[in-house]
Amino acid sequence: MRHALILAAGLGERMRPLTTHTPKPLLEVNGKPLIVHHIEKLAAAGVRYIVVNTSHLAQQFPERLGDGSRWGVRLRYSYEGPTPLETGGGMLAALPLLGPEPFIVVSADIWSDIDYAALPHEPEGVAHLVMLPNPAFHAAGDFALAGGKLYEGDGPEGAERLTFGNVGVYRREIVAREAPGRFKLLPMYQRAIAEGALTGERFDGFWRNVGTPAQLDELRLSVAG
Repeated sequence: MRHALILAAGLGERMRPLTTHTPKPLLEVNGKPLIVHHIEKLAAAGVRYIVVNTSHLAQQFPERLGDGSRWGVRLRYSYEGPTPLETGGGMLAALPLLGPEPFIVVSADIWSDIDYAALPHEPEGVAHLVMLPNPAFHAAGDFALAGGKLYEGDGPEGAERLTFGNVGVYRREIVAREAPGRFKLLPMYQRAIAEGALTGERFDGFWRNVGTPAQLDELRLSVAG
């Protein structure tokens, strides 16, 4: 049974005032919350067990989403307290709710037509990341991709600098050795790259970051109808 983690614990500060009373993942596009877009896509890909990490206005998630039965999945919630634990700390805190096998992780504040069913069930290393052509707001990219592996800097000859699309498949080992607390995943990526254990793929389809009211409005126009 495939598992997934939806990262939904952010404070949504750049989305204010819309997030003053509503968590960003529960803002609606096409009549449904952003996070439901991911739940539906994960369910269609055969995922039956989804963990949602929460912090800001956390009680609204179970109130709106329930136990997931309406989508044919089981939803559980990993509450991080009033201060989010960042991507790494949040993943580590959620591990007890996830199974032993590799799991999909997606940020709730993106929108894409990435096919979750096509992602590898067993990454070659500790994680496999979906990479994008660099958007205007992140022109320098994050990592270089060559031959299915990710590198820091420009990578080997012929590599391409790309931006992480906030979707990936992870093994528990990527954070399991860390101490509980608040930390980012970037140092874990860098360690995995040094060990030759971080793979990736390029995605050229529809993808939008939903971080500000303007980006939310643009997405709503893009997918209207």
